[in-house]
Amino acid sequence: MPLQGYRVLDLTRLLPGPYCTMLLADFGSEVIKVEDEKHGDYARRYEPKLDENSAIFHSLNRNKKSVCLDLKSTEGKEAFLKLVEISDVVVESFRPGVMERLGLDYETLKEVNPGLVYCAITGYGQTGPYASDPGHDINYLSRSGLLDVMGEKDGKPTIPATQIADIGGGAYPAAVGILIALLEREKTGEGQFVDISMLDGVISWLQTLLPGYLASNVLPKRGEEMLNGGLACYEVYETKDARWLAVGALEPKFWKNFCEKIDREEFIPLLHAPLREQHMLKYEIQKVISTKYMMEWEDIFADTEACVTPVLTLEEVVRDPHVLARKIVQQASLDSINHIDNPIKLSRTPGKHRTCAPKLGEHSDNVLRELGRIKK
Repeated sequence: MPLQGYRVLDLTRLLPGPYCTMLLADFGSEVIKVEDEKHGDYARRYEPKLDENSAIFHSLNRNKKSVCLDLKSTEGKEAFLKLVEISDVVVESFRPGVMERLGLDYETLKEVNPGLVYCAITGYGQTGPYASDPGHDINYLSRSGLLDVMGEKDGKPTIPATQIADIGGGAYPAAVGILIALLEREKTGEGQFVDISMLDGVISWLQTLLPGYLASNVLPKRGEEMLNGGLACYEVYETKDARWLAVGALEPKFWKNFCEKIDREEFIPLLHAPLREQHMLKYEIQKVISTKYMMEWEDIFADTEACVTPVLTLEEVVRDPHVLARKIVQQASLDSINHIDNPIKLSRTPGKHRTCAPKLGEHSDNVLRELGRIKK
């Protein structure tokens, strides 16, 4: 497999770090979760549970091993340092200063292994006035400015239903940063520190908003921008049966097709009408969409390129023929649990679901025995 032979020590918990290391594990790296002996990864305790562990823990921690070490004890530190000697990557998500207080920070570990790639995933990064502040996904979205432009005009900001900062701002940049550092190590033999800030990551997502503000000094407004509800051609409309249609007819050809299918050809010239007209346009379109059931609209748009799609429930998503064809939701094989597959599709060396999520400390004896330290 592409990453076979690379050993990753994963000290992270919950979502951003485990998602990052899941991506690496799926492609063959040996990921060893280093967990606290008493509780381990907090995500183990979430509901709903599938056994002693939660569904989300099983999803995020497939293909990994679990070793329990007390990093505050002399014995635990010694074992960890021995693991560092034979590993390629360390990933942690503690607040800045925690690993230094443990005596296991990057400066210490690179003395043990100069080729080590050390990745720290934090809310605000290793520098700056917020570096030591606690936070969660909603806090990084709020400080990035993204939350301010999410939601309807004159309403309150809308909290997204998935963790944008954790995964898009943290996990993916971390995985990319680790792989870049490993590639660079092939040239120099030296590792390096990968500093991932989830706030930085979310700000980097603002490509359709922030460059315009930087150029014009005009603030974008909630519900008034091209892609956040300002345009009638990019909106969600309610059907007769209280379901929803997502319309993304941004280009003239798609907009033309959309207007023709709803029998409102007079709307075609209004694609880029001023904001006030856009609101009136949305009102008129909503009246039309309300006259038919969602399935009727699906039939109407079935063979038309207009970028019109139903808003599906999760129940419908897992039965969707395209989702089934892509196999992004994997049916149970190694265990009785259905999994979300790795979204990175390689033609020759795809990711694989090789092992189930580990029980707490399941691999402690075997891994420590390899180090000559049989766990008592």
